[in-house]
Amino acid sequence: MGRTVPAFRPALEHEIESWKDFKRALRPEDRTLFNKLMNYARIHADAGSLGARPMLSEVLFISFAIEQERKIGQLEKKIEELEESIRGKE
Repeated sequence: MGRTVPAFRPALEHEIESWKDFKRALRPEDRTLFNKLMNYARIHADAGSLGARPMLSEVLFISFAIEQERKIGQLEKKIEELEESIRGKE
């Protein structure tokens, strides 16, 4: 029996490809950030394939949010460590 839903990873790559005109219009430094965001979606492709979301862009956006939240947490931890270090020197 054939699949009724296309395989997720190729569908995700197709969705990413559909943003190529948007990407082309970005400044070069923003294109780098765009590529980084798209790689976040690729990192979370396994979860996305199980999410059964009808719109692939939802998977893109939640992947971005997860990775950005991770980075925020890392930065908050680093700030706390630096503040503790400063307090220890006073």
